[in-house]
Amino acid sequence: MTGRKLIMNFEVTATSHLLTDYRARGGYETLARVLHEMRPEQVTKEVANSGILGHGGAAFPAGRKWGVIKLNDGQPHYLCANADEGEPGTFKDRWILEHAPHLLIESMLISAFALQVRHAFVYIRGEFDLPYRRLAAAVEEAYAAGLLGESVLGTGMALDLVVYRGAGSYVCGEASALITSIEGRKGYPRNRPPRLTVKGLYQKPTVINNVETLSNVTGIVAHGAEVFKQVGTAKSPGTQLVSISGHVQRPGVYEVEYGYPLARFIAEDCGGGLNGVPVKCIVPGGISTKVLTWAELQNVTYDHASLTAAGSGVGSGGMIVIGEGTCMVRLLQVLLRFYHHESCGQCTPCREGMGWMHRIIDRIVAGQGRMDDIEQLARISKANDGTTICGMGDAAGYATLGILAKYRGEFEHYIQHKQSLMDGRLEVAGATFAEAAAHA
Repeated sequence: MTGRKLIMNFEVTATSHLLTDYRARGGYETLARVLHEMRPEQVTKEVANSGILGHGGAAFPAGRKWGVIKLNDGQPHYLCANADEGEPGTFKDRWILEHAPHLLIESMLISAFALQVRHAFVYIRGEFDLPYRRLAAAVEEAYAAGLLGESVLGTGMALDLVVYRGAGSYVCGEASALITSIEGRKGYPRNRPPRLTVKGLYQKPTVINNVETLSNVTGIVAHGAEVFKQVGTAKSPGTQLVSISGHVQRPGVYEVEYGYPLARFIAEDCGGGLNGVPVKCIVPGGISTKVLTWAELQNVTYDHASLTAAGSGVGSGGMIVIGEGTCMVRLLQVLLRFYHHESCGQCTPCREGMGWMHRIIDRIVAGQGRMDDIEQLARISKANDGTTICGMGDAAGYATLGILAKYRGEFEHYIQHKQSLMDGRLEVAGATFAEAAAHA
């Protein structure tokens, strides 16, 4: 890990997921202090003052979302942790679920106290096996220790926590689709307004936060908002867990302080390109964010403002490094195949547009492309922008337009010569790039 690990500082051991280990390092002490010394609105104020932004992709201020919930309004309120980490290249929340499930549970208990929640949910990706087993076991430990149930730590607070497994739908990572799935219906996104904090789960006020976002709550309340803001930048306080993969020497999960130089993070902390292969570009935050070339990264810092100014974003924290020699035409084929497969089919522009784009890119790769296919991909991408209930149509368009804008020459060459511009062009230490990259 790199950057200062002030809030999310967590030493991983073979037993760090167990209650005994978590309590040995002060676990649940912050919850006890909150229940005995604080009022719900004080907790919300501390979270709001910290300035923490959502770590799931939208980067919406968590405190502002919480502030919409009206306390003592006579309605049940719900809290959901979004653990449906389906964005390709993103596996940072999985790290928390596997190694620090009690950190998430304590943070959800504190959040539930602040929001007057009686029933909370963790919606976890169906493909997650070890994360699910670790989290489910931690919930059982918490119930047995009196940390969940009718009387939390012997106080008047009560909270039941349900771990709900999804069935493998990418779209259910979207907040309203997640709620629809929990309700037992097909995971279709909902039109908004009304906001989910007004009418969410079972048509009641609901707060949905990403796993990493919620896991910061314990640290924020324990140390205070001002301490939290000492890390990061003014507009992006704190740190971000970044899962980095692809053609990089040291892939894994890193804790990066916002404002950290991005090129330095890749070149020094992560060891640079795999087997010495130069970095061609990166996907900064999951495949829904636009690619940035290595040259573009040189003056970019890892924070929302800097990445947005560069034409991309932090996104879901899933960074993919793409080495020189990679065919961007085939890369786009992989992305569009994914989007087409994962479209829920509710919205016509996404349902038909994703299939149309997938067929076009397949035709290009098969050597049957036409020059106007490039413009057609761009036109469909732009037509999908803002025309679907959730952001999936937009995201596929962003990814496509980003690649076309920076690597149009590769698409033109593929169409003209019926093969990739990259084929056989790069050798590293006596091996072709494809052979070197196979070890990523």
